[in-house]
Formats: sequence, structure tokens, C-alpha cells
Amino acid sequence: MTATTDGSTGATLPTRAAAASDTALTTPEAAGVHQAAAHAVRRATDFLLSQQDAEGWWKGDLETNVTMDAEDLLLRQFLGIRDEETTRAAALFIRGEQREDGTWATFYGGPGELSTTIEAYVALRMAGDTPDAPHMAKASAWIREQGGIAASRVFTRIWLALFGWWKWEDLPELPPELIYFPTWVPLNIYDFGCWARQTIVPLTIVSAKRPVRPAPFPLDELHTDPSVPNPPQPLAPAASWDGAFQRIDKVLHAYRRVAPKRLRRAAMNTAARWIIERQENDGCWGGIQPPAVYSVIALHLLGYDLEHPVMRAGLQSLDRFAVWREDGARMIEACQSPVWDTCLATIALADAGVPADHPQLVKAADWMLGEQIVRPGDWSVRRPGLPPGGWAFEFHNDNYPDIDDTAEVVLALRRVRHHDPERLEKAIGRGVRWNLGMQSKNGAWGAFDVDNTSPFPNRLPFCDFGEVIDPPSADVTAHVVEMLAVEGLSHDPRTRRGIQWLLAEQEPDGSWFGRWGVNYVYGTGSVVPALTAAGLPGSHPAIRRAVAWLESVQNDDGGWGEDLRSYKYVKEWSGKGASTASQTAWALMALLAAGEKETKAVERGIEWLAATQREDGSWDEPYFTGTGFPWDFSINYHLYRQVFPLTALGRYVHGEPFADRLRGEKPPAEAKGS
Repeated sequence: MTATTDGSTGATLPTRAAAASDTALTTPEAAGVHQAAAHAVRRATDFLLSQQDAEGWWKGDLETNVTMDAEDLLLRQFLGIRDEETTRAAALFIRGEQREDGTWATFYGGPGELSTTIEAYVALRMAGDTPDAPHMAKASAWIREQGGIAASRVFTRIWLALFGWWKWEDLPELPPELIYFPTWVPLNIYDFGCWARQTIVPLTIVSAKRPVRPAPFPLDELHTDPSVPNPPQPLAPAASWDGAFQRIDKVLHAYRRVAPKRLRRAAMNTAARWIIERQENDGCWGGIQPPAVYSVIALHLLGYDLEHPVMRAGLQSLDRFAVWREDGARMIEACQSPVWDTCLATIALADAGVPADHPQLVKAADWMLGEQIVRPGDWSVRRPGLPPGGWAFEFHNDNYPDIDDTAEVVLALRRVRHHDPERLEKAIGRGVRWNLGMQSKNGAWGAFDVDNTSPFPNRLPFCDFGEVIDPPSADVTAHVVEMLAVEGLSHDPRTRRGIQWLLAEQEPDGSWFGRWGVNYVYGTGSVVPALTAAGLPGSHPAIRRAVAWLESVQNDDGGWGEDLRSYKYVKEWSGKGASTASQTAWALMALLAAGEKETKAVERGIEWLAATQREDGSWDEPYFTGTGFPWDFSINYHLYRQVFPLTALGRYVHGEPFADRLRGEKPPAEAKGS
């Protein structure tokens, strides 16, 4: 019998995958597929165990696009701390991401994107690349063809305004007095999603101060007409929402000239206190890079010098977002995902047959238990009476635990046989109770907040990039429903409301929209296992429509894939794209949950995963299958290509997890979290 190496102790432990591979199946063809799957499981298990940190967590690189790297250099230039080594390393990475046509994209294989290309170009100018260098001339020509700087998004023009390359008066106004709006007033800061809120508050200070540092060089080559670098923008019709908010922005510009100085100063100081109160123990804000960058700039403008403890910790936290590559290039992560990666890795290993009391799973559980958040955060503004108990996505983000991570951590912990079961049950109980308390009024769940659905924030002229609200989504709701089902709460009225919402959200073609993963394959791969865990039979019409859709979009090579363009061009790209390991796994997880194990579609998918596995047990995946903002901000989670294939293969070999529990076994009472 084959054994799996325990990366912590060097001991070898037999796995269920090894035992399963010794079992003859009914047909030679099925036996061949099963043996290939079991072999792939063993190799993938060994690889994933080898990637665990000594403290118990897993974390893959989180790759986005070069705006992170460009803005890091611009920040350092603004603060006067840019150094040659950092600049050289960042430029090496940025150059390496340039496409043949001179542009930069926001995801692998995607089209050139104007604002990203502008920011990359400016960063390379800072690194010493000259405008007449072939790669720079190609980029600037493309930028002018697309309308130049004037056609770029607001955030790009804010960065340029910091150096006088754009006029502050030609940017949307963000008054710091916004901090005083009570929660019942439209456009108060809690109407925005937590990621937007943490960015907007510091930017109100930047907008009020309108700083300009001397530009190190002109950017005339990026304007369509250098003699008119800031051409006036036409207004939308007054009767439209866009037109109304554009005119409100003009009123705010006029208010700026008459705003009482004492009120404005007090508002900026209140905003500064809000920012400082939300700085995490590691110095970051929200565990993500953009709010940290803008918070550092805002506080610096209010007189906080770089040696102030808040500033020093903030700058040190930004250094931790840097990933140094073997070639000397330096990539900046938008955030880091250890909690998410660890719970998904734990689920994958357990479903692949690693024993529930394996030392590395226990160590992972210990680490996750230590990461539970037991103090209120911004979510409590809408749920003041709800006891805390969630988990965040990052190492440090106690202000913003999220519902998705909490559900998946509970599912991971439930798979581990821990040496302190009482501690485990109490943690699970707190997590379940918190998730139930974060249900929105429509019966579904968003990622971070309750009922964060105001229609107004997305209308602001300032908000021209990505999602700024956090409405409920099918993938998050599905993960919560699946977790509640495992906890014996399938028939709880709150769970049933979530199920009904999911059924109502199914697309006409049988798929579900994926808010946090790409896209309909992810949504469907999340929802089907949740519905079947909650008791819907494989024969249910919604399940049959989902199965039919997945089978219809399977690629000729047996895998599944979906391009980011499905967010923008739904009909042409829904379920369409090069096969990837993670998306193939999501489709298989849905089909297996629906009882389709013996079908040709599943066999072909399993064969594709086994055939594309590398010798070391890993998979390669250059394509972006994660989502920050649909279409606008895409993510390549480097661990997705490892954890999801192993989960799917494990479930093919061993069957669905928690089958006995879902057939009637009840969890301990503490876990029900009423």
C-alpha cells in the first residue's frame, strides 16, 4: 500500500487513496480512470503537504496586474523614498508583462487596458526607460489611439494629479465631510463595500488637500493633443442618473470654495482618526494594498512624518506585499490569502483521504483556530448586537472578517479530528452564529456586510472602476448553505431562505453567476454541491439544468475553462475558454455532487486532470480564475491550481464528504450556533 509523507515529521501514513487504488472496479475503462485518479491524488497530496508553512498555514502567490507595481513606485516617488534596487526590480517585472502590441492587460491573455498601460508606462519612465525606446513608443502610440490620459479612469488620473500631470479641478470631488453622514443618509461611508470604504475615506483627505509634487518629467506623449491636456468632458443628460450625479459633482466643486475651514479641518481629522483606528496589528489596512497606499498618503498630508509609528508600520506592511522572483523581478500582491488558502488546502487533503488526525491537518486547524476574530469590526455597524466569530481572508484583518472564509473554515475544521474538541466546537459555533447573523434581508449572503445594496455609490463619477458595493452573491450564499447543511441546519428557516434565493438566481441556461471566481463555471461549481448537501436530489430540475449546461460547455479535450470576458460579453464567453485545472475541478465537483460520477463527462474531466498533472504532483495554470471586481480586477490565485483539482479527484475516488452526516447524523449541539 502506498503511503503519504508527513511533511512535518517525516513519517509515512497510509491514505484512503492508496487503499482505493487497490480496489477493482466493474469495468476496465472505469478501473483505468479510477486508478489514474488515485495516482494523481497521491502525487497531489504529497505536493500540497510539502507546501505547508511550519506554522500550519498555506499561502500561494496572489497575482493581479502591474498597476500594483506601478502605484507602489509612484507612492515611493511621492514620499521621496524611491530607491534604485526597488525601482530596477519593479521595472523588470513590469517590462516582462508587456504584450507584443505594447500594452498591458489585466489578466493573462486579455486585451490591452488603457489605464493599466498608462500606469505601467509612467512607472517605466521613472525607472529610466526613454520615450523613444521601441517598447515605450509602441505603448504611447497605443495610449494616444485610445484617447490618451483623458480617457483613463479616475484612479489613474488621481495618481497623475499627485505630480501635476493632471489638474485636480478636473477630477470628481470627494469632500471629507462625508465622514459625518449618519448611516441612514444615502452615500454614507457604510453604503460602500468595505474595500471601497477603506479607500474612499483616505482619498477624501487627498482630494481636500490636492497635493502636487514636482513631476520628474513631462508626459506630453500620452495626450492626444498636448496643447489641451485636460479636455472638458461632456455631461450626460440631466434626466439620467449619470447626468444627475455629474451635476451633483459640480455642486461639490462649488462647495469646496465656500466650505468652512474649521469644518473641513475637523472632518479631515475625524477621517484620520477613523483611518488610524482601523490600522491592523501588522501596520496594514484591511489586509489589502490599495487602502494602505492611500492611507499612508492621507496621513502624510496631515503632517504624520515617515518615522511616526503609524506611518512606519504602514510602510513596513507594504513591503510584505512584495514577492521577489528568482530573476530579480519584484511583484506586488494586492493582498495575501493565507486563511482562504489554508481552509481550502485542508478541505482538499481531507477529501483526498488524508486521515482526519494527520499532524499537518491538526496543525492547520490549530492555526485557523488562532485566526478567529472575536471582536467587533465595521460589520457591526449594521449588526450591533451580533457576537463576533468570523474569519478574515488575510493574516491580519480583524476589522473585516468575511462570510465566505468563515463558511469554508467551518467546513475545513469539521474535517479535522482535533486534540481539543471542545475548543473546536466552540469556534465552529461562533462562526456559524456569526454567519447566520450576517444574512441579508433577501435570504442570501454578501461577502463582508449585510444588505450592502445601495444603488447610489456606483453612480458617483468617482466610482468608474470596479464594484463599490457588496450585494449578496450566489457563490458566497452557496458556501454558507453548504456549511449550514453540514452543521445539521438544512431545515432551518434561514437556510431554506438561502436555498430559495439560489434557485431563483439560476440563469436560464442552468448556470449561476460567479461573483468571486470566473465565472459561471465557478458559480455553478459552488451552488450544486450546496443544494445537494442541503437535500435537493440529483433529479431536481435545477440540478438537471446545471448538469446539462456543464456538459454543454465541456471542452473537446475533456476539461473546462472560462475566460474573464464572460463578465463583459456573456453570450459569447459564458463557460468558454481554455481548459484550466481549477475550473475543470469546479465543474467536476458539481457533477459529482449531482450523482454524475459514472458519466462520460466526468470520466473525461478526470482524465484531463490526471493527464495534465506535472511530475511533482502540481498543475500549471497561467490563466486568471479569481475575481476581485468582475472584469475590472482579476486574480490568479496560485494555490487554486493545486487545491481544487485535488478536491475533485479526492471526491471522485472517495465519494462526497459528510455523506453519513447528511444522511441523518447530527453534529454536536454547540456547532448549531442558533
